[in-house]
Amino acid sequence: MLRRDVLKSLVALAAVPGAGLAEEPGLQLGDAQPFDAMTVRSRAKALAEAEYTPRPMIPESWRNLSYDQYRKIWFDGRNALWNGSDKPQRVDVLPPGLYYPQAVEINVVENGTTRPIAFDMGVFDSTDKFPQVEIDATLGYSGLRLRAELEQPGIFQEYAVFQGASYFRGIGAGEIYGLSARGLALKTADPMGEEFPDFTAFWLETPQPGAGSMVLHALLDSPSCTGAYRFDVAHGDTLRMAVSAEIFARTDLEHIGIAPLTSMFLFDETMRQRFDDFRPAVHDSDGLLIYNGNGETIWRPLANPLTLQISAFVDENPRGFGLMQRPRNFRDFADLEALYHERPALWITPQEDWGKGAVTLVEIPADLEIYDNIVAYWRPAELIPAGASHSMSYLMDWGHDPAPHGGRPLRVLSTAIGGRPEGGKVVTIDFERGALVPEDLSRLDIVLRSSGGSLTPGLVQRNPETNGPRLAFTFEPDEARAIEFRAQLRLDGAPLSEVWLYRWTTA
Repeated sequence: MLRRDVLKSLVALAAVPGAGLAEEPGLQLGDAQPFDAMTVRSRAKALAEAEYTPRPMIPESWRNLSYDQYRKIWFDGRNALWNGSDKPQRVDVLPPGLYYPQAVEINVVENGTTRPIAFDMGVFDSTDKFPQVEIDATLGYSGLRLRAELEQPGIFQEYAVFQGASYFRGIGAGEIYGLSARGLALKTADPMGEEFPDFTAFWLETPQPGAGSMVLHALLDSPSCTGAYRFDVAHGDTLRMAVSAEIFARTDLEHIGIAPLTSMFLFDETMRQRFDDFRPAVHDSDGLLIYNGNGETIWRPLANPLTLQISAFVDENPRGFGLMQRPRNFRDFADLEALYHERPALWITPQEDWGKGAVTLVEIPADLEIYDNIVAYWRPAELIPAGASHSMSYLMDWGHDPAPHGGRPLRVLSTAIGGRPEGGKVVTIDFERGALVPEDLSRLDIVLRSSGGSLTPGLVQRNPETNGPRLAFTFEPDEARAIEFRAQLRLDGAPLSEVWLYRWTTA
């Protein structure tokens, strides 16, 4: 029985006949302060010029909540910001505790002023299994959730969540959450340890009636840098976030990740034999897609290696990159609970020249699907020196297939790898069908290279299920423990398919 239901029962018993139950408190706002386009930037710059000071921890009773206990408290949607108004958005606040040991400042902006949302236990519901916890001045919310009328009028469904360090997630209409993004990555996979910057404060701009987007600002803080962020979030079948940010360096930023993405890849048909599982695949994303500055389209299937792998795709002024989820049928995963086929892909489009650097892919060994073991980001070639700032802007599109479609080559649909009875490995790469694919597949040229081992020239046949071409080849590792492969289909001297890149390692 809900604790609030108990309280309401007592109120009802004490009330005069016919009196209604006590109303929900709603989110309470504090005193107003001026706010303009430079407010967050000025705060970030001033913060970077001072010594880093961690935020205070919330009471230990909150930090010690177990996972099951934390699930016993939740926000009551009737208390959402702008609930009952003609505003097109609703904002929920999320409880502190468990993985979220520090409070996040949340503010509401309207008519040139900003007002903080005060912490109030009354906006949450909980069961009688939620323990007694201490309430003091360090408490605050751990993040926020955005909701709008995505599919039906009057039904406000969530489409984005900002919670935990600088993590956030989004979905297009009808999808479920999968991969995450971050405001910034610092020293990812560095031997000295990774640094996780925090979004310590948010400012929500009050939307006008009928507006299809939401604007929020965020302040980022960490020992190495601070940052001022602006997110213009437009929900729809594909959710678009327009991000603009300025980073202020406290120290020399030698290993920085811009537009970092975090996902999970456990297994698929490239290494199915390692997992005793009824499902044919388990992953939030299955490949890294890159449109590089030279006009190439690169597809790199993800891997779950036995040792940490870092791949750098050196580039200048990339046109875009992202982590994709290409299998879209239930049979691809056969999971009635996780519904991996309904999880979004995420595509990054730079809004200015990013110069020299590398799209960087980090693949971390994992034995369970609860671990996010994939990270991808843009790493600039030049460091950002202490005392300097760095501005960037980019679009983030969350959806089933958010990468630009115009003029792109044949997509890779799937990759499978397995042993041959006579020895060696066989690799099959299925490409989608397309108008330019000739009936006579012998007209196709196969570009196939490897950094080691020995391999066959490759054979292209039509897949009767997809009606697209399948490239198959076999290889012998010989003495190689790791091999880099590159494959592409070409027609009349021009690229027909994406460039398929893969790193094979010994199991």
